[in-house]
Amino acid sequence: MQRGKIIYLNGVSSSGKTTLAKALQGRLDEPYYWFSVDTFVNMTPEKFIDNDLWLNAISGMYRSIKTFSDMGLNVIVDDVFDDSQELLDEVVEILHGHPVLFVHVTCPLDELVRREKERGDREIGLSENQLPQLCPLCQTYDITVDTHNNTIEECADRIIEMLVNDENSTAFNKLYKNRTQEEA
Repeated sequence: MQRGKIIYLNGVSSSGKTTLAKALQGRLDEPYYWFSVDTFVNMTPEKFIDNDLWLNAISGMYRSIKTFSDMGLNVIVDDVFDDSQELLDEVVEILHGHPVLFVHVTCPLDELVRREKERGDREIGLSENQLPQLCPLCQTYDITVDTHNNTIEECADRIIEMLVNDENSTAFNKLYKNRTQEEA
């Protein structure tokens, strides 16, 4: 069975990942299941959030993504790796060798702040705090899309164009190779 494709959106809070994920679902010819880091973190009972038990839910998300792909199901992931090299290493370990298109979702800081205020459900300044900590710091992505300077539809089109050729999905394998070379 052929593995399902994975579109892995990574960007700071309010960068447009969720809006982009939904646009992609509507535009793609095949079904893509949407996995959101917020959904998995919110599975953790509130009284255990401060105990870092939410990390178990994140590990579960990574394994669920792999399971879906192994079943031939396509996935869109909405995530943020901020100062979490450990989490990035874990997901790369689990998903290397799978058809992952690693997408950096970005927009200017002033737009991030405007979006945070407009949303009303995010701590003001969260995205600004995440920006200098966004992993991978080496900027190893297959593609970067800017949701401010381009429409969501234009960003989705660029991602869809990349999906046509599996050779465009190399970032996770590069990150895995770099990681294993560092360990050697």
